[in-house]
Amino acid sequence: MESIPPQTQPKIPIAIALRVFLPFAFGYFLSYLYRAVNAVIAPDLMAELGLGGSALGFLTAAYFLTFAAFQLPLGILLDRYGPRRVEAGLLIFAALGAALFAAAESVQSLILARALIGFGVSACLMASFKAFVMWFPLNRLPLINGFQMTAGGLGALTATAPVEMALGVTDWRGVFWILAGVTAFAAVVIYFVVPERDAGNRHSTLNEAFQGVVDVFKSPLFWAVAPWTVMSQATFLALQGLWVGPWFMDVIGLDRHATAQNLFWIAASMILGFLSWGIASDRLHKKWGIRPMTVAAVGLSLCMTSLLLITFQASAFPLGVWMVFGFCGTSGILPYAALSQSFPVHLAGRVNTSLNLLVFVMAFLVQWLVGAVLDLWPTQGAGVYAAAGYQTAFALLLIAQVLGAAWYFKRR
Repeated sequence: MESIPPQTQPKIPIAIALRVFLPFAFGYFLSYLYRAVNAVIAPDLMAELGLGGSALGFLTAAYFLTFAAFQLPLGILLDRYGPRRVEAGLLIFAALGAALFAAAESVQSLILARALIGFGVSACLMASFKAFVMWFPLNRLPLINGFQMTAGGLGALTATAPVEMALGVTDWRGVFWILAGVTAFAAVVIYFVVPERDAGNRHSTLNEAFQGVVDVFKSPLFWAVAPWTVMSQATFLALQGLWVGPWFMDVIGLDRHATAQNLFWIAASMILGFLSWGIASDRLHKKWGIRPMTVAAVGLSLCMTSLLLITFQASAFPLGVWMVFGFCGTSGILPYAALSQSFPVHLAGRVNTSLNLLVFVMAFLVQWLVGAVLDLWPTQGAGVYAAAGYQTAFALLLIAQVLGAAWYFKRR
């Protein structure tokens, strides 16, 4: 693999920029597809394995648990060995996890496979953020990160109606065999296409690397931003990745095909959101000096408002409100760029993975506990959960976000 010398100019050739951006975007596309696909195949899993809400939530959330558990060592590895090597290696484990999921014959095997997938894709976003810090001007990070998140939105979109169409040709096992092959291909592309650049921290000791993590967690700035970001993103990830689909079927009474179509439009709103928030933050900062976190606060506030309307079914057009939720929830990516700009470049990997650790631990808990709350009400037919259960679970999530927002506005 050839090595590109350190960047000395604020701009890089377009060919190099594409070699950096596109492979990582492909990896994140797959990561988000894995994250969201269970929202469509949930009826198949429940029917074949007899899963309840809590079990389905735990199975799906196993992705978040291993994803989160690897974030701190991931930050050290990214800062020490660079994003190309780390992500390419981890994606092989994701491919193995997808193959195991396709072949699994028990709930335990599915949980193990889902956990292995989460571990394997744990670098897909953070490795890209690290690479972008290394290659692109810092003041363009909100825009570049927004483009990266758009690739994730495309993955979420692919996990909706396109997966539903694929299930008409094959079953959920066939879908995961295909994903296993595509993921292995992505690992090869990242390793051989992305140019190399010194991560800048390869000769630091393990103690020095760990001290960087400690420095991040001791930062008042980090803790001013983290609570609201964590609760907002955990709610967004947990609902979009699983519970939106069952909500449409159980509360609104839609069939599986109509639900998949609605999930498609919500994912489309996410793509628009990822593009819009990144571009808006970039332009507002350049023209008026408005910080990314200020833009994020507007988006996260609108996201909470939409969840309030969803919780109490206060809209005659629920799909439209969920699309607002999807659009505004994507503003939660801006705090990552805001924190990256506020710490030294050599800590960029650890800053982002420290925040991501908290987000994904909470996403695991939220996705699992929503199912546990639903199980407190008797089912109304085969796998149909009570509207009151969804209302209670969503209201609790809304309260937690309000507390996080209050903390941010008090500490900023």
